Amino acid sequence: MKPSRSRFIDIRGLRYHVREWGQESAPALLMLHGWMDVSASFQFIVDALAHAWRVLAPDWRGYGLTAWTESDCYWFPDNLADLDFLADALLPDQGLRLVGHSMGGNVALMYAGIRPAQVAGVVNLEGFGLKDAPPHLAPGRYARWFDELKAGGKLRDYGSLSDVASRLRQTNPRLSPGAAMFLAEHWSQPTPDGRFRIAGDPAHRIVNPVLYRLSEVEACWARITCPVLWVEAAQTDAHQWAGDAGELERRRRALLDVRHAVVPDAGHMLHHDQPRAVAALIEQFFESLPS
Repeated sequence: MKPSRSRFIDIRGLRYHVREWGQESAPALLMLHGWMDVSASFQFIVDALAHAWRVLAPDWRGYGLTAWTESDCYWFPDNLADLDFLADALLPDQGLRLVGHSMGGNVALMYAGIRPAQVAGVVNLEGFGLKDAPPHLAPGRYARWFDELKAGGKLRDYGSLSDVASRLRQTNPRLSPGAAMFLAEHWSQPTPDGRFRIAGDPAHRIVNPVLYRLSEVEACWARITCPVLWVEAAQTDAHQWAGDAGELERRRRALLDVRHAVVPDAGHMLHHDQPRAVAALIEQFFESLPS
């Protein structure tokens, strides 16, 4: 495995962890992980990159080695603001090459429309958004939020790293035992009593009270000026969050300059299932853009 190094920077009052691979003189890729994931999740893609890149991957607030917020819940727009501050701190005055998986892909695409002049290109790995939420759902959503705030977020713990790895392989049977054990070491952290807990704030499990408004998301997408590579897994289950295949295609076609790729023999965690194929797509896409 290509070695990574850690750095910690202050982002909006939080001690943020950024994992970094490669030489600082190489062209930079900024990789954004998904919900309930960590930056080390990109290790397999980094290992498969054929050319020299400097890869930077933050742990989002409340994940991995980044500090937890003092609030009792998390808000999606904070990820957008954190990315803006991270870009200023890590890659100032550069056209950002963003690679985002799942939630990270959602952040990357919206950010590219909010700050179009700052983004050179986006690779969106299975980050297709959520189903549009009609207004009549608001009262029930707020009530659920109240109840979950009172109960607090909960995450189960595990007896050993092997148990964590088994849990990861249960969710994704394509993971090899070695890959699952590597991820387990970063996806979990030891507890004082010798068990292992997920490396994330349980408050992430609390429902977001603000409804997902697709019209607002697409208004951001409409301002994207850079090329986008939209990457789906052949066995994607993104429909459960965003809608059927027709809805995914409609969303993709809403983008102005979009290329489309499908990764065979892969599910939603396509960067784990087929890292060589995903790495090749990333490199081909960014190397095709004007320097």
